[in-house]
Amino acid sequence: MTNTPTSVRVERSRDTAHGISTSLDANGVRGKLTRDAPLAPLVWFKSGGAAEWLFEPKDVADLQAFLRDLDPATPVMALGLGSNLIVRDGGVRGVVVRLGKAFAKVSKSADLTLDCGAGASGILVSSTARDEGIAGLEFLRSIPGTVGGFVRMNGGAYGGEVKDILIDCDVVLRDGSLHTLPVEALHYSYRHSELPEGAIVVGARFKGRPGQATDIQAEMDRISASREASQPLRSKTGGSTFKNPEGHKAWQLVDEAGCRGLTMGGAQVSEKHCNFLLNLGDATSADIEGLGEEVRRRVKDKSDVELEWEIQRVGNK
Repeated sequence: MTNTPTSVRVERSRDTAHGISTSLDANGVRGKLTRDAPLAPLVWFKSGGAAEWLFEPKDVADLQAFLRDLDPATPVMALGLGSNLIVRDGGVRGVVVRLGKAFAKVSKSADLTLDCGAGASGILVSSTARDEGIAGLEFLRSIPGTVGGFVRMNGGAYGGEVKDILIDCDVVLRDGSLHTLPVEALHYSYRHSELPEGAIVVGARFKGRPGQATDIQAEMDRISASREASQPLRSKTGGSTFKNPEGHKAWQLVDEAGCRGLTMGGAQVSEKHCNFLLNLGDATSADIEGLGEEVRRRVKDKSDVELEWEIQRVGNK
């Protein structure tokens, strides 16, 4: 892969409180670079502040060049569909990288193997697998995110996890270098990987097993119906809030602590599935995160179990 020459000039003016650059020159960048970009419209909770900078690269080479020339002191964060994410009300310093349509392609690359861009949704990946007669990827239909997010977090549901299907993934490191990492290098555990610090996933290869399209579709339909019946899919939510502790179900612990329907400001614990938090319409991110912390406190008091956040929380309060 060859890099297209670019010039991202980083002004040396500094925010003394945060120690990062506050000005960028987009000269030569082929993607879109936006200052003070609102993030609430881009995340499922529809709350939170702005990104100091939002960069939407044209392709992998554009991302590489941008990061290579960016001041190393400037923080960088990747954003997918914004499902399992709370963006705090103070916004996100540095650069938020959002991978768009150029990174959302899925194609068959080898026997029973799909080559997936990091911006592709779980629905697109599972549907392409069905069309190619590849079984074992149906569970991706239920993960509300993109390949980049569920590779990073070892996304899983309905008996499947990314670690079971991933062959390798392509990542761009903070210095702009491109690397392919085998699944073994990620040292997957429950909802966790050991991707290098600052790495942005740009692609992945998944391998399944032979299957019939009708059987694959039937399983996808079963998963879809189960989610519809049990989860508040049509609400402003962030997906599963807490990880399941060893030997427990998070939703059950929340319910036993009396938190079903609990509210704080404009945020509520879902009555339909109490491991989901909801924005009832005008919740701030502080409301949502504060409600989550109150739930954690009550569960600890009731069951002596420390719930761990599954939803990522980023930015300044």
